[in-house]
Amino acid sequence: MEPSLRDRIRAGDPEAFAELFAAHARAVYGHAARLSADRGTAEDVVSLTFLEAWRLRERLRPEAAALDEDADVPDGDGLRPWLYGIATNVLRNTRRAARRHSAALARLPDRPEDRDTLPDFADDLVGRMEKAEQLAAARTALGRLRRAEGEVFALCVWS
Repeated sequence: MEPSLRDRIRAGDPEAFAELFAAHARAVYGHAARLSADRGTAEDVVSLTFLEAWRLRERLRPEAAALDEDADVPDGDGLRPWLYGIATNVLRNTRRAARRHSAALARLPDRPEDRDTLPDFADDLVGRMEKAEQLAAARTALGRLRRAEGEVFALCVWS
């Protein structure tokens, strides 16, 4: 007896998976389009659904276990409900990720291109240069002290 489509999919047969796609892609697209009300999103959901189905193929119940439960399923192989479940979860995950992305963008500070002027870093640069000059002068003065005085100064100021 030849293995069923379900069993061939579980075994990782690429031709069986191509048959699955040919038989159910349009139905999965319709399901995703009804849920999302957007053609582009529905197309993405179909792609991700079949990618996820390939990844989850080993969790698919074997033919013998599925026969009892799928006897009244109109598509004959009982795979369409499995794909619909995956598509629904993919769409939920996609929407959840979009909400998180939007929330993260909302938390970002204002972007410079959103303001009329760009920030001026000149004052910050001048302040850093002055501090560098003061540090260099302090090191020069410290170098002029005797060793014991320099150690005391360093311990008092920089420790």
